[in-house]
Parts: sequence; structure tokens; C-alpha cells
Amino acid sequence: MLDIKRIRENTEEVKAALKRRGTDYSDKIDEILATDEQRRTLASKIDGLKAEQNTDSKLIPQYKKEGKDTTELMARMKQLSDEIKEGAAEVSRLENLQRDLLLMVPNTPDPSVPDGKSDADNVEVRRWGTPREFDFEAKAHWDIGKDLDILDPERAAKVTGARFHFYKGMGARLERAIYNFYLDLHSTEHGYTEMMPPFMANSDSMKGTGQLPKFSEDMFKLEGLDYYLIPTAEVPVTNYHRDEILDGKTLPKKYCAYSACFRAEAGSAGRDTRGLIRQHQFNKVELVKFTRPDQSWDELEKLTNDAEHALQLLGLPHRVVALSAGDLGFSSCKTYDIEVWLPSYGRYAEISSCSNFVDYQARRMQVRFKNETGDKAQLCHTLNGSGLAVGRTTAAILENYQNADGSVTVPEVLVPYMGGVTKIEKSQL
Repeated sequence: MLDIKRIRENTEEVKAALKRRGTDYSDKIDEILATDEQRRTLASKIDGLKAEQNTDSKLIPQYKKEGKDTTELMARMKQLSDEIKEGAAEVSRLENLQRDLLLMVPNTPDPSVPDGKSDADNVEVRRWGTPREFDFEAKAHWDIGKDLDILDPERAAKVTGARFHFYKGMGARLERAIYNFYLDLHSTEHGYTEMMPPFMANSDSMKGTGQLPKFSEDMFKLEGLDYYLIPTAEVPVTNYHRDEILDGKTLPKKYCAYSACFRAEAGSAGRDTRGLIRQHQFNKVELVKFTRPDQSWDELEKLTNDAEHALQLLGLPHRVVALSAGDLGFSSCKTYDIEVWLPSYGRYAEISSCSNFVDYQARRMQVRFKNETGDKAQLCHTLNGSGLAVGRTTAAILENYQNADGSVTVPEVLVPYMGGVTKIEKSQL
């Protein structure tokens, strides 16, 4: 959520920054400011009424002592009390309205974010590895999964519906090997504290990270309960410190978490309908950071490097792109996407988004810090990134490590997690 003081004092700068996203929020900003002016004017009036009430209340014992009639004074006191009560209710209504309006406004892009309207305008930052050239007809991961009998979307569709998968045998073991490898890498070599979060979160948590109220149609809500299936472990892990004041000396705090993720994929009809790229349920390891404001930009680069390192150890060609303003996520101030090479697509496909939200989420969640006990609490900066999407890693391994005989070589770093198995073949259980 944007700072109302910033909007008030730098209105045109905020409007111009938001316009870079491709949508003009000027009317929304004007509505926020009008509501803010009403609220402040009324609050000031109430303060005046309270001051008058306080003065008059001191006259009552004096009048009684002097034998004066207090009827008129008491009537005025009753009138002041009613006006204050009525005004306070209106201030509360305006505060709620102002917050609701602010919740619908996205974060402003950092000046370093490239201009652009869509992902076509994203800017490549770097590449790692060279896409493999096959001397046989390479197959897509969904065909490899079927031929090896390790992926079964048909039975998943029977049991649940479209965009779900059964992983079977070595497919299930590969998926498990990948997220265990990611958790070990990030929690040991990269210094993140491992978490196992709830897979459901309440509406306050969803508001805290920016999923609500804007994107309710993208989530699965449990009927009759204030619970949503999480779209990413970002939600519960970032809300872990909601309404807390952290010790600034302990920052940055770094967490990694495995979770299943659930997304309705509203508006994605016809996109990536085959395979593991766009599922209603998928596995992911998430990286979350809480930092001081002076740390967050360096920590974004480190977070992105940590996610990249996992792909490098797997030997998967990839590239990093800086998202354009028009492709930026709702809560993000700046995002790097890491895209892995998928031979079936003939292009790079997103496998991680690494974002700095600056104080946007922290203001919603009231996650603050103090460097010293007597200091004024300041808002933290929050960051997160996939470290990495597990199903998409499975797809990338199947495609990039496939062999002419239909088998798939297991990346060396995963062999210990696969119980020593170096090659996935159909005969394996």
C-alpha cells in the first residue's frame, strides 16, 4: 500500500509513476486525496469540539459552587457529545474508505524498471548456458512423461479436473528430489531459515501481500470459512511477522519454504493447456526476505543470484530479464524473472520471479523494525522470489536431459536425492 503522505505531497510524481504501468490511476488518486481531505477536515473539527467539551466540563463544578444554573451548559455538553460521536463514526467510515481505495492501487515502479507495456518489452540482463542441440527428434515433457509412465494428467482429470497431475514412480521421486535439493541448498549454502508454512491463509494475510482485494478471482476460497488455499508460500511466510516490530540488528531475515501452491488461473484459458507449466496445483520453494530500507536493493540482487545458482547446479540454460513497467506484478516495485530454456517451446519460460516490494507490503502488514529500543519504528522492506518452481524444473529436466532411447539422465546434483538413480527409464518403478 502506498504512503498517503507521499501521495499527498508528491501527487503528480505518483500519478506519473503509476501511469508507467499502462493504466491511468489519476482518478483513483484524486478520489483518495478527496477522501483524505474530508477525513482530515472532519478530524480537525472533532478536535475543536473535544477542546470545547473539555473547557465546558471544567465549568460545571464551578457553576455549581457559585450556585449558577447549569441547564444551558449541560444541554451544550450533550450537543457536543452527540456531534463528536457522530463525527467519529464518519471519520471511521472515511478511514475505511481511504484504506479500501489505497488497497486497489498498485506499487509504483522503481525508476530503474524498463518502460514498456507487456512482457514483450522486458529487458534481458544476462544468460547462462547454451541450449542443447539434439541429434534426434526431441519430445515435449508431457510426451516424455507419458512414454516413461511417470506423469498422468488423464487420471488426475478424472479424479479432480483439468490442469492437475498425478506424478508416478520416478516422476514423483524426481519432483521430491528437486524440492529437497532446493531446500537444502537455500537453507545451508545460502543461509535461509527453512519454514514449513500452512497451506491455507486468512483474508488479512492475503491483503497483507497484495492478493486481496484485487485478485480474489485467482484464488480458491474454502466455502463458509475465512480461509484461502495459498497461491504461493510468500503469503504465509511474509505474514509471519505481520504486526510485529523487529530488531533492526537482526535484519535481513531470510526464509525459504516449500509449499503446494493453488491458483485458479483465471483469464488463462487456452494458455499452456498441456504439461506442467500452468497447473491449478503445483509445488514451489519460495524465498522471502525482511530487510532495512538501505539493504533491500542489494538483497534483491543476492536473492536473484541464489535462485539462479540452483539452475546452474542443475545445468539448465536460463536467462534473467528485468520486467517492464507494464509487466510488473501488482505489489512489486522491481522484478527480475528467471527463465529456463524449454526445447518444446523453443524459448525461455519463467521459472522464478524475484521482486522487491520496498515498504508496500510492510505498510499493509505493519511489519516494522527498530535499531535501538528508543527509536521510532520504521517500515521494513520485503522481498520474495521462487527458489524455484518445482514442476517447471521437472519439465525442464525432462526436456533438456532426454536421450534418444527415450530415457532421461538425472542431473548429477540430484543423484543422491534419487537414491543413486542416474537415469529414468520406463522399466523403473
